[in-house]
Amino acid sequence: MVKVICIRVARAAAVFFAVTFVTFALVYAKPVAIARNVVGVSATDEAVQAQVVQLGLDRPLLDQYQHWLVGLFHGDLGQSFFTGQPVMSTLQIRFPVTLALMLISLALTIVLSVWMGVASAVRGGWPDRLLQFLSVIGGAVPSFIVAIGLVFAFAVTLPIFPATGYVSPDAGIGDWAASVTLPVVAILVGSLASAAAQFRSAVKDVLERDFVRTLRARGLSERAIVYRHVLRNAGGPGLTVLSLLTIGLLGGVVIIEEVFALPGMGVLVADSAARSDVPVVMGCVAVTVLLVTVVNLLTDLLTAALNPKARAS
Repeated sequence: MVKVICIRVARAAAVFFAVTFVTFALVYAKPVAIARNVVGVSATDEAVQAQVVQLGLDRPLLDQYQHWLVGLFHGDLGQSFFTGQPVMSTLQIRFPVTLALMLISLALTIVLSVWMGVASAVRGGWPDRLLQFLSVIGGAVPSFIVAIGLVFAFAVTLPIFPATGYVSPDAGIGDWAASVTLPVVAILVGSLASAAAQFRSAVKDVLERDFVRTLRARGLSERAIVYRHVLRNAGGPGLTVLSLLTIGLLGGVVIIEEVFALPGMGVLVADSAARSDVPVVMGCVAVTVLLVTVVNLLTDLLTAALNPKARAS
């Protein structure tokens, strides 16, 4: 198992370095254009060139990436080209908002999708048909349409929740919960139906295997079979689905933050990319890639722990 962990960690590190370097090369590919955005489109060529030198964009790309990487390991991602604020300080303010939406949505998705998937696979009948219907609807309706509908229903028609804005937990748990309820529900509509349908397929596949029939012949209760044996064997595919779902949530959160005007990383990276504030963009990319890499690493390790075949491969 130690060898498996070392191999998975090495692969995760390789992916992180590869993705961050390619992204760095793309965003820093045109130093003159970056400098002109900083000093203004009406600036002279001499002023633009002076800005290129001041920002260090005239150095070789590998030197710039190495400098950025060393700063990353020391907790220093540079400063914004426009505000002069440290990128790390900005991320410390914005990242908790995005992380809160993701963790709440993911936790609810895990609990509800497992419950719905198991109920659908075991009972069949109308729960199965209802889940399949909801999975089609959830996958067909874009999240921003769901978000707009929720705002109209529960913030305009019935003013129960705020339409936009974010309240810090320090200001009150009740107000904070109210500010994230509609965004979380908008994310759940698509993710929950998809994850539950995948869990249903995984559980249904395991229920049809020979060892399940053997356990039933031995007199084990259906509850013991499902929760002690079936879920363990369906855990591998389920973990893979959840890892992909977590990555997909990053894109969904960006859209939801825009709709509800939440001060998260989605709005930050969109605004920074529009004005070529590349240190902030790279900071957001680094955090995102690190999060995705960690999720994939944990998924691989948990899959290997549950499935000896995956550990051997």
